[in-house]
Amino acid sequence: MQYKRLVIIISTALALLFIPLIAMQYTDDVNWSLFDFVIAGILLIGTGLMCEFAWRKIKKIKYRIAIILAILATLIIIWLELAIGIFGSPFSGN
Repeated sequence: MQYKRLVIIISTALALLFIPLIAMQYTDDVNWSLFDFVIAGILLIGTGLMCEFAWRKIKKIKYRIAIILAILATLIIIWLELAIGIFGSPFSGN
């Protein structure tokens, strides 16, 4: 059972990474490097594994939901920062 979930996590991450890969074939607006794909893969798989860990180890449903939502919120914040720099760079003068 645990390997089935691991396969689902990795498959979902790869499927999500195919979106920008396919988009790069049709538009110049999406321009990811290999480094971008590696970082995105690490973020997606890491988030999936952390959610899986929380799902297994936390027994109270309220805490489980709160922790998983916090993990997903952290992913979104990191993704937005890497994509558009929502916090700004300390070197940019913003």
